[in-house]
Amino acid sequence: MIVEQLRSRGIHDERVLEAMASVQREAFVVESERPRAYADNALPIGLGQTISQPYMVARVSELARITANDVVLEVGLGSGYQAAVLSRLAKRVVAIELLPALAQRAATALRALGIDNVEVHTGDGSRGYEQGAPYDAIVVSAGAPRIPNTLVAQLAFGGRLVIPISAGEQHVLTRVERTAEGLVTTQHDPCMYVPLRRVGGWLPHD
Repeated sequence: MIVEQLRSRGIHDERVLEAMASVQREAFVVESERPRAYADNALPIGLGQTISQPYMVARVSELARITANDVVLEVGLGSGYQAAVLSRLAKRVVAIELLPALAQRAATALRALGIDNVEVHTGDGSRGYEQGAPYDAIVVSAGAPRIPNTLVAQLAFGGRLVIPISAGEQHVLTRVERTAEGLVTTQHDPCMYVPLRRVGGWLPHD
């Protein structure tokens, strides 16, 4: 995975590569999908959700430029895999998931691997998690129609928000940096994610 799926496709941040190598992806997929745990694609985890492909997890982590002292918010915990990788890079990860069953399953998987610096919450992640703000980085693991202002407001100065934003039938991985001069937005990889739901997303009343 590290050589064929990540290095060969341009992931060069050694801290990210080490984090990816240290997390057992099979611990976060449903049992029926475990033979394909290291395939270079997203896999279903139930309830209409997926675990992101390894390349996208690494690319998001690289774009977020996380340091060892950072506090990171992940919106859309899902399987817990992205949070597990972030936990290897950051001081602390706050993760929020809309679906209680997924949040519970992810928390169990994280505990089983001895990961104790991820704080799991259930709720509307499109609103962020104001109690833990400001964050040095925010990672959104779901595609949004636009950049939610509530998430930008929870960034520390110098903080980075990485989020897939809708662009026709696909998403574009987008980074927003909060600087003293204002917001700096850059677009990166095309991608496909499940939709971000509720207030800041696609389905406010589901």
